[in-house]
Amino acid sequence: MVAALGAHEKTLKPGASMLAWGFDPIYFAGRRMDLRDLDKVSTARPVVVIHSNFHVANANTAVLGKAGIDRHTNVHGIVKDSRGEPTGELQEMTAKYMAYRAAGAELAAVLSDEQAVWRFARVAQLAGVTTATDLHNELPDSTVEGYLAASRSDDFPLRLLPAFAATSVPPEQGIPRLQALMKKNNERLRFQLVKIVTDGSIQGLSARMRWPGYYDGTPNGVWNVGPDDIDRILLGWHRAGFQVHIHTNGDEASEVAIEAVERARSAAPRWDHRHTLQHAQMADAGQFRRMKALGMCANLFANHLFYWGDIHYARTLGPERAERMDACATALASGVPFAIHCDAPVTPIGPLFTAWCAVNRLTASGRTLGEAEKISVADALYAVTLGAAYTLKLDEELGSIDVGKRADFAILEEDPLEVAPQKLKDVGVWGTVLGGRVFEAPR
Repeated sequence: MVAALGAHEKTLKPGASMLAWGFDPIYFAGRRMDLRDLDKVSTARPVVVIHSNFHVANANTAVLGKAGIDRHTNVHGIVKDSRGEPTGELQEMTAKYMAYRAAGAELAAVLSDEQAVWRFARVAQLAGVTTATDLHNELPDSTVEGYLAASRSDDFPLRLLPAFAATSVPPEQGIPRLQALMKKNNERLRFQLVKIVTDGSIQGLSARMRWPGYYDGTPNGVWNVGPDDIDRILLGWHRAGFQVHIHTNGDEASEVAIEAVERARSAAPRWDHRHTLQHAQMADAGQFRRMKALGMCANLFANHLFYWGDIHYARTLGPERAERMDACATALASGVPFAIHCDAPVTPIGPLFTAWCAVNRLTASGRTLGEAEKISVADALYAVTLGAAYTLKLDEELGSIDVGKRADFAILEEDPLEVAPQKLKDVGVWGTVLGGRVFEAPR
């Protein structure tokens, strides 16, 4: 990886920063990447490597110098070695954004200009997707303009729902900002969602775990919004009538979020709020029962079972907890409305593959990870259609074919209820229909 980055570095203009993405160190044996590695790429230009999970990054000495990060910097998420020196690994928002600013990288703008939005829409359409979310965005003006410009076109094949990053500004500033953005909504673009990110990533070693913690003894993860702050942020948006999606990976994070929703409901009673836990990968049966009682939803990260299931079994969670992670069957039995997702681009977008993961629960090595948590093909298809629409408060418009609803659906080359469950991911997508307009997939 260092050699590849070094070769690319030679193609960049002097003074330009290098921003890379896709690194996943949990698959590398031995030590973690550190300053020694990225300083081989360059000691002059800023170099930032974002991990595939987007929760962790590595930076070189040039970035740390510009950001003012040294042994005396007391910021949670700045990883330090046994001597107290920064290693260049930066976990979660506060530490990462110090590096982004130092490198001159405005990530939201990079990822959400008009052409990037078009590329995503085309990839989504090829996978049979008609509505997708961008579930954490600060929504700077440049990003909003990119979304608006793309979605105004009749040829744009996707409906998009960006979620406003609740911690980007205080609620008293964010609420009027989102209310103003909602006035710009059009047929293909809907501003209405809010996102709070509590903990980090399980495989990124930054998720917040209840006892006994990480299976291999890794220290507990990092709070982005923890117990001290979540009430203030959630209650502000809850009182204003917004639906809040809350990122939780570890079970401690799910506990903190559930308790915060309970307090918000007590302080400002609201029916049908549908506050949703995003990922909720380690939520247990008791937590699902409480979610049901509170009127909450869940969006479970089924793709994790395939991409990181073996790692979770052997290293991060251990066999018992890995067998019950992304517990679709428990959610179903508890009566919690739920969807399943890929978290693109963390894993590739493809609802049929996501459904296949929930139905078969196979890891990359072929291990069945939690026989008791498998769900049927019909339930998995519901989770990626009407179940997903329910978690977005769009089930009266989208998610099923019915009189009075939008004519949005995928056209498949085989009946997914007729093929063997193991073949569900292999069903071809002929194209999609959006608002009655046919978008045939290129051959």
